[in-house]
Parts: sequence; structure tokens; C-alpha cells
Amino acid sequence: MKSLRHAVALLVPALLALGAAAMFLVFAIARKVVTPGVRVTDTEILAVDTGAQTIELTRTPDTELPGRYGLFTTGTTGYVKLGAVLSADKKRVRRKLLTQVETGAKLDRAASFSGWYYSTPSELHLPWESLLIGSPAGPCPAWLFPAESTTWVIQVHGRGGARSECLRAVPVFHGMGLPNLVVSYRNDGEAPRVRGGSYALGASEWRDVDAAIGYALRHGATRVLLMGWSMGGAIALQTAVSSAHREKIAGLILESPVVDWRTVLRFQARESGIRAPFPALAMNALSSPLTARLSGSGETIPFDKLDMVARADELTAPILVLHSDDDGFVPADASHALAEARPDLVTMPRFTVARHTKLWNYDQMSWTGAITDWTSANGFSASD
Repeated sequence: MKSLRHAVALLVPALLALGAAAMFLVFAIARKVVTPGVRVTDTEILAVDTGAQTIELTRTPDTELPGRYGLFTTGTTGYVKLGAVLSADKKRVRRKLLTQVETGAKLDRAASFSGWYYSTPSELHLPWESLLIGSPAGPCPAWLFPAESTTWVIQVHGRGGARSECLRAVPVFHGMGLPNLVVSYRNDGEAPRVRGGSYALGASEWRDVDAAIGYALRHGATRVLLMGWSMGGAIALQTAVSSAHREKIAGLILESPVVDWRTVLRFQARESGIRAPFPALAMNALSSPLTARLSGSGETIPFDKLDMVARADELTAPILVLHSDDDGFVPADASHALAEARPDLVTMPRFTVARHTKLWNYDQMSWTGAITDWTSANGFSASD
């Protein structure tokens, strides 16, 4: 009996410590989901040849992709544009520099490979203006690229991103005569910070996009197309089913979209080596009023409401989904499920290889063709 009491005395603290460690992990996972983070470094600069204007990076599924991309780093230059892959082996990739890097420039080794490409509106050589859109969160910065049509395109960037992410699509729509309004939203680093600065994964951010729709309607638009990138896709979908202006939303274009957060978060947890039941527990923590704040969220996250496959019957406007089957970050499963649930509304041409939000970079011609074909088929043009 004495030995049993001794065993229990040792076991109870061990179980309590294990439970505390598990709870800490659950809250850490949840906090990572809703906290806007710093840009993740996912490659390293191995060498720069300023004479040949080439750069060598560690080889990853992203850095080996053909096409044009961007690279965020620090040092003399904070952002450079990259061109074609010139050579590669098992460990490294050599690419052409499209941004002039001068002799003596210092680039830090840690870098982030990106599909953004354009970083400022002036690089597009199109007329544009900066403005502020009044939203429930406060004044949200936006860029307006004017054109003659009364059908406006409103673009919404993704999680951890900024408006520059959307610039790749502006020339496509401008070429069709469609004005572009590229917007920001609460807690994205440009728009106002509210509720502790955390993301609501689309559950609140849609209100800022709804304010942008109101701005467009007050300034000549008769209908709008929403284009959402990654989490911006989730925001666009929430806007489509929640907006007071929903009858003015003529269509949606979703680039590498989050259609169901549970699918995405389970996938990302597996990729990080985190196994069940921790992802489910983290989502439960975020969706409970008792634990949401402990998880770093300024409000509860309604994962059922954010599941647009389950809510597919509420959608009314035509949708173009652009999503690579080899996304690698936001799996295309929920996009395919949405297309199967609403074949009457959803057009989803097949893309592979391109990775997350890099379809324009990898295959600009097919990506542009998919948008222009869909836009024409649905009668969204300057003449309508």
C-alpha cells in the first residue's frame, strides 16, 4: 500500500505536467492561427553574382519553379525580382536577377520567396490614386485604378500579406476596362488595428470589404466583382453571403482560396508534424468564448460559418476558382468540393505545379486566359 501511495504521488504531478504541456501546445497552435506574423524565411541566399546579375538560392519546391517571382530579404536591398531558372542541382537553384543589384550590395542570407512580384502601384505604369475607405474598423487604405466600366473589381489580399499581393491582376482587369479597387482590412498592418490585432479568418474582415463595395457603388459602380487571394478568398466568400450589398456582387474570382478553414488547418498541422487531436483542440479553443482570448483571439472564430462547402447553397453569383492541385499550403480539396457542390456556379480550370498564389508567376498566359474567358462568358466587360 505504501508503494502504491508513493507511485500515485509521483504519477499525479507527472500527469498534471503532461496536461499543462498539452494545453500549452493547444494554445500555441491556436495563437499562431490568428496572430498576424512576421514574414517567414523559407530559403537562403547562397551567392549573388553582380556581374552576371544572378542569384543562387537553396532549392525548395517554390524556388525551383519556372517563371517570375519576388524575394524578400534584408540588407542593402529589401526586395528583388527574380527571373528564369538558369541551373539547378539537388541543393541549389541559380536564377536571373530582374532587379539590378549593384557591386558591393549586402543581402542577408535569410530570405522569403514570394509570388508578389510587383511591390508598388507605380510599377504598373497605369493611372492610380491612394484613398481611404471608411469602415467599421476605421479608415482603411486602398488603391484605385480607374477605368471606364461601371463593373468594378475589388481585390482582397491574403493572410500575412498586403495590397501589393494583388497588383499582378490589375493589368488584366484594366485591359478589359474594369476599374480596380485594391483594399486593406483590419489588423493587416495597413488598416486599423482592432480587438487586440488578431485575425478573425474572414468572420469580421468581410465588413471592411463590404465598406469598399459601398464606396464603389457611391462612386459610379453598378455592380462589383470580388477577387480574393488565399485568406482573401475566405473574406470574399463571407462578403458574398453576408453583405447588405450582396445583390450588387456579380461574381467572385478566388485565387488559391481558403474555402474551409478546418481543412486548411489540419493540413498545415500535418505538414508541421502536429498530429491529432491537437489541431481539433486548437480550433475548439478558438471557437469557445471561454478560451478564445487565451488563444490570442479578440473574438470567437465560427468555423461552421466559415465552411463555405457546407454553406454552398447560399451562394448566388458565378465563381471562378484558380487553385493549383500542388498548392502546398492551402490544399485544393475544399475548392474542388465547392465546385462539386455548385457546378451551376463554379468554374474551376485545372492547374498543377504552381504552388500557393503563384499561378500568375508560373503560367501567366493560362492564368490570364482563365480570367478573361470567364469574364467574357459572364458578360463582365466595359461595354456591359
